[in-house]
Amino acid sequence: MQEREHLINKKRIVVKIGSASLTHKETGQLDLDKMERLVRILTNLRNQGKDVILVTSGAIAVGRNTLGFLEKPKERSIKQACAAVGQARLMMVYQKLFSEYNQVAAQILMTKHTMLNDISRENAQNTFNELFSLEVIPIVNENDTVSTDELDFGDNDTLSAIVTALVGGDLLILLSDIDGFYTDDPHKNQDATMISCVREINDELLQMAKSTTGCNLGTGGMATKISAAKIANASGADMVITNGDDVRNINRVIEGKEIGTLFLAHKAKDFNIMDYIRTKQYN
Repeated sequence: MQEREHLINKKRIVVKIGSASLTHKETGQLDLDKMERLVRILTNLRNQGKDVILVTSGAIAVGRNTLGFLEKPKERSIKQACAAVGQARLMMVYQKLFSEYNQVAAQILMTKHTMLNDISRENAQNTFNELFSLEVIPIVNENDTVSTDELDFGDNDTLSAIVTALVGGDLLILLSDIDGFYTDDPHKNQDATMISCVREINDELLQMAKSTTGCNLGTGGMATKISAAKIANASGADMVITNGDDVRNINRVIEGKEIGTLFLAHKAKDFNIMDYIRTKQYN
């Protein structure tokens, strides 16, 4: 529990929630009860004087449901069409929910180009800082409508870690479809045990990082979460993986309760966010 006590003092918190945690498994429609609780919790953190960022998936899922696609599309052009429809609808719901608590929210859409271009990266950083000073909660997603294979992040686990490093966040919470990081896939191996605290991401840990996303909504498996932890930890932020079925786990994490898996920060002296962002176009 001693490793958890300091979490209550975190001042700049990034929360990432995936498509599977935002939608009803049976229909693919948005789970409005869960979204309302999420918005209330984030607003309450903001009311405590903490800076809060929400990295949200769901645009493609909402768009595909709206357009009548039963399965997740594979063609990029169809994905982008779904994202174009879904992003507006998803943001409309967030804006309405946040407004019920008198909280202003802002939308920020990013691609790797945002980070790779020095001017764009600095502008994004300045925008985040200005929003914090205005007590606004930024809602971040990848700009799936215009991204390309070379310039997309591929998953919001990575995006949330990049955002955490960009803004100098001190805590990243990944809301997943699993309770934490296990020694093996708990869906397949009943003997798998959850690891409460990770102090070092070593080769043994990387071998355990098998994909655990079994639904057709999400894209990030456990391997992407380990990659996110490496970025967040090296930038100086702790990271926690916990179950997104109950968004009140956000509060439990910040209260220092033994929940999920905590990856302890170990800020690298020579940390450079650009070392973690590479594409064919920019190598």
